[in-house]
Amino acid sequence: MNHTPEQEYMNWEHPAVYQYEKTIPLKIPGYENLYKITSRLLSMQRESKGAADILIVGAGGGQECVTLGEVHEAWTFTGVDPSSRMLEIAEHRVKKAGLEQRVTLIQGSVESILPDRLYDAATCMLVLHFIQGLAAKQDLLRKTAERLKPGAPLFLSSINGEPGTPSFDLQIRTWVKHMQDNGVSLEDTARFSDSFGTVYDPVPAAQVPELLKEAGFGQISSYFGSYLTDASVAIRAEDEQL
Repeated sequence: MNHTPEQEYMNWEHPAVYQYEKTIPLKIPGYENLYKITSRLLSMQRESKGAADILIVGAGGGQECVTLGEVHEAWTFTGVDPSSRMLEIAEHRVKKAGLEQRVTLIQGSVESILPDRLYDAATCMLVLHFIQGLAAKQDLLRKTAERLKPGAPLFLSSINGEPGTPSFDLQIRTWVKHMQDNGVSLEDTARFSDSFGTVYDPVPAAQVPELLKEAGFGQISSYFGSYLTDASVAIRAEDEQL
């Protein structure tokens, strides 16, 4: 199978992914704050509830494991990711933080988790825009909901927007300038711009709550925004039949 240069660059088994931990904060303004805010919101949502079992969809890189695990000593984590190389990064960071006893990493998709294993919360950070097509996005969210206890939160962040519109183009040009000002190469930012429609498949921001509702979530609220990157928290419906 032939890949475009953009698809090859964003191949999660490509050796370039070993630079992910270093480069992603340079590319997304407020990247570390996104995870810190997620941690604080989840802390408040779990306040006085004690230990928690957290599902991390797209755990490669290990950011959620480390950010949440270092603060919440009674929490355990199951992370799934299809990329072996990205999971190597996560494993290294987890061990460095001394969290290996509380973190299980699985190469695969959310379907790798048996549906009778229900979690207290889930995260799906910077994943949805890589999933091609509405049906596949809906399937990912629905299968995540199936693995959550009723009333459990899902924290979701993704790149959203409508490629080809003037507002989208303005955001991308400004975002690219931000990356370049942070030292990201012209080659890398050109690949980023060219990846929409090949690697990235964003949906309009207004469509994300609809996808969440169709998957069985409610009480949806936004809590972060940075150029085209948005984050929301949604609650697995108590009485939803998935």
